[in-house]
Amino acid sequence: MTIMSGVGAEDDIPLGERKTVTDFCYLLDKSKQLFNGLRDLPQYGHKQWQSYFGRTFDVYTKLWKFQQQHRQVLDNRYGLKRWQIGEVASKIGQLYYHYYLRTSETSYLNEAFSFYSAIRQRSYYYQVNKEDRPELVVKKLRYYARFIVVCLLLNKMDLVKVLVKELSEEIEEYTQRFNTEDQLEWNLVLQEVAAFVEADPVMILNDDNAVVVKSNRLQEGGVPQLEPGMVVGQLTLADALIVGNSNNQVKFSELTIDMFRMLQALEREPVNLATQSSKPGTLEPSEKPAKRENPHKYLLYKPTFSQLYTFLSASFKELPANSVLLVYLSATGVFPTGRSEYEGPYDFGGVLTNTNRDVVNGETVQKRNQAQKEMHCLHPGDLYPFTRKPLFIIVDSSNSTAYKNFSNLFGQPMVCLLSPTVYPKSMQDQSQRGSIFTLFLYCPLMGFLSVCGLTSARQGLWEKAQEFLHKVSHDIGQMLTSSRALDQAFLQFYGDEFLRLLMIRFVFCCATLRLHKLFREARSFPESYPQLPKQELLDNSVLQKHILELAAMLDVQNLFTDGMLDNY
Repeated sequence: MTIMSGVGAEDDIPLGERKTVTDFCYLLDKSKQLFNGLRDLPQYGHKQWQSYFGRTFDVYTKLWKFQQQHRQVLDNRYGLKRWQIGEVASKIGQLYYHYYLRTSETSYLNEAFSFYSAIRQRSYYYQVNKEDRPELVVKKLRYYARFIVVCLLLNKMDLVKVLVKELSEEIEEYTQRFNTEDQLEWNLVLQEVAAFVEADPVMILNDDNAVVVKSNRLQEGGVPQLEPGMVVGQLTLADALIVGNSNNQVKFSELTIDMFRMLQALEREPVNLATQSSKPGTLEPSEKPAKRENPHKYLLYKPTFSQLYTFLSASFKELPANSVLLVYLSATGVFPTGRSEYEGPYDFGGVLTNTNRDVVNGETVQKRNQAQKEMHCLHPGDLYPFTRKPLFIIVDSSNSTAYKNFSNLFGQPMVCLLSPTVYPKSMQDQSQRGSIFTLFLYCPLMGFLSVCGLTSARQGLWEKAQEFLHKVSHDIGQMLTSSRALDQAFLQFYGDEFLRLLMIRFVFCCATLRLHKLFREARSFPESYPQLPKQELLDNSVLQKHILELAAMLDVQNLFTDGMLDNY
């Protein structure tokens, strides 16, 4: 503990002021201990970490208020620097961000944002560059990287661009001054975030040709409502595992672009963004929303098989009654090596999990006997134990169709939505910027424009098309609930708003690609288990008429087949 005094001798410090410094040092140490302890908490399971987070928030609340109340004394007697206050604010921002990751409640993202932006507005880190300590500058750079992640998640793209520019200047100054080892790493961070920001295949432009950013979280009134007399299940989506293991896909901070899109598709738009105050200092994460706004999500970037299985098991174990577990897999396909006499749930391949080794230039080295199964693969059979509870699976992969060889062993509701396995040649080069299939599930209009080769749209036209799509979604909803040939599993999930929207968007995606002239192979169409009725749904003439109307509105009707498709 360092006590500095203008007078020199420690004894000259009044007792009260000395106590203030001692109390501050105690709170500072305690907060650091608790913060470091967060790393050791298990990432899964709700119970273990809740109270620990509560304790950590309590100490940081005290510390934040304490430094506000006693700033004068701490400046004079402790030599409190502005970057140290920034450091505390940054940790509080991090706390809120991690709390959002664990609870999926977007209001905590807003809190993280308000602390991070206060650091910038008040220039807490401004003096850091004058100190001859590279480790302090690294703290500042990390703060920027974290702030950028929070802004990306809140779709504040304009601010992201400003922050990237500032970060770029900071990195340049840092590497010139300190001649450090980590220059390449920081430049990679810049490249990643730049690619991430540019990943959306379609730009919406206003009258001044400026890009307009739209959020694709679930808006109030954005889902076709249940109508009186509709008989649907009462299940609720409680947990979602979002897995990203696609080679070469744009990513930032352990989030691939597909994971990022799916994460937003499973969240409601935060309501209190407009009333956001920029005054940090209220730290009350204990005020729980009366009802869970969003399903709880686990984000798994390139997990190994055992990590994925651990999270699946934990999620399955804690799933409340009448709830659904969603598993979203965006991953490279693993294909079966040989044909066996009996074709079971481990004979069709699946999707790749992370090997941590045996990888040369992105390609897995096959060292094993070819007759054996790929051990770093999540096979359909691996998911069988979890079908004891309602399970909703989305597979976006070049071997997604492995998952249509499911058997529903326990009679629980289960649905798999499966991506095309092959895209038309002219569209394959886009895979780096995310999959077309996930794009449809995230923002159907962007998916539609993208397969039509349109890279921008005027704001007025975009809004008109969105309104039209809203009607189309309503019609698809009615087709689903009134269909006599539809498997009951779909209706069991239809009561949940998120799952209802995903199923409706899936049908829209199927119908669009089946009418599109470039999509001619059966492998280029999405599939599902159980299968959806083609005549009643996927090739429904009313739906086809809607798609052609939308194409006409966007002036791309020449890309679509006019008329019924009997070939598939």
